Amino acid sequence: MEENLSQTTTSISRIAFVGPECTGKTTICTKLAHYFQTQWVPEYMRIYLQKKWDETQQVCQWEDLLPIASGQMFLENQKVQQANEFLFCDTNLLEITMYSYIYYGKCPTEIETSALAHRYDIIFLAHIDVPWQADDLRDKPNERAEVLTFFKKYLSQKEIPYIFLKGSETERFDKVISILKQKI
Repeated sequence: MEENLSQTTTSISRIAFVGPECTGKTTICTKLAHYFQTQWVPEYMRIYLQKKWDETQQVCQWEDLLPIASGQMFLENQKVQQANEFLFCDTNLLEITMYSYIYYGKCPTEIETSALAHRYDIIFLAHIDVPWQADDLRDKPNERAEVLTFFKKYLSQKEIPYIFLKGSETERFDKVISILKQKI
């Protein structure tokens, strides 16, 4: 299984967005990919769990975590081969790890080990200052502050640098563009 959690090595800059549910990660990834004419990686957990919900009305279970993590890395490794300069990742194994701890109090070792071994050029942590919107999968509208605090604590404990991303959609987009243009 660990082979399925490996990160393909390329010269493309990987930019990851993590954070509580409904904080604009998908929106900014799609806009950035369009702006830079490159690829973005959707959140595989959403794809997997929406299908599960539609078919069975069941939510995420412990045994779903490894298939979700493998699917996330498959998409990331596939999209990095098609990207130019930047690959925008709407979540990654770090987020799956953190949510595993939030929901189950533990994380499969192979997921956390792989998450900590993966390298991203920049990780943005999305703030909760955007309106929460209900859907079939979102279930923590009143716990977003606690989830955000957990993300900050985990990233700090693991000494993983991140840039805090807050403000309106336009402010967030402009901030990321400014940071990435300094990188070019």
